[in-house]
Amino acid sequence: MTPTDDPARRVPVTVHVAAALTALEGLAFAVYGLSLLPAFVGGHPEAGSMSLLFFVAYAVFLGVCAWQLWRLRSWARAPVVVAQLIQLLVGTSFWGGGTTPVAVVLVGVAAAVLVTLLHPRSLAALGSG
Repeated sequence: MTPTDDPARRVPVTVHVAAALTALEGLAFAVYGLSLLPAFVGGHPEAGSMSLLFFVAYAVFLGVCAWQLWRLRSWARAPVVVAQLIQLLVGTSFWGGGTTPVAVVLVGVAAAVLVTLLHPRSLAALGSG
């Protein structure tokens, strides 16, 4: 039986939104990581290899956490919250000049995930411990 089959364990829309946005973040980081592949196979593999590995691993991590949020696994809440807080800080470092749109997207998505994930309905559905 899945959480959506049990009426007492319905997944609230706030958790759906948080999980979907987290999955989209994972997809975006995977695409970015894979875009570094030419640097990995080009003339300077050391320049792109660690970045490629980091972003792909981070994307997989976010994807797993998003899936577990969707399944109402409470353990997934903390890593997603930490990831969003880090993303808020990283996003603010892009503020100014030509990278301001990147900052707006990073900060906006992180804020939306935090608001939906820390909403009382989400907290109740995911349990307090």
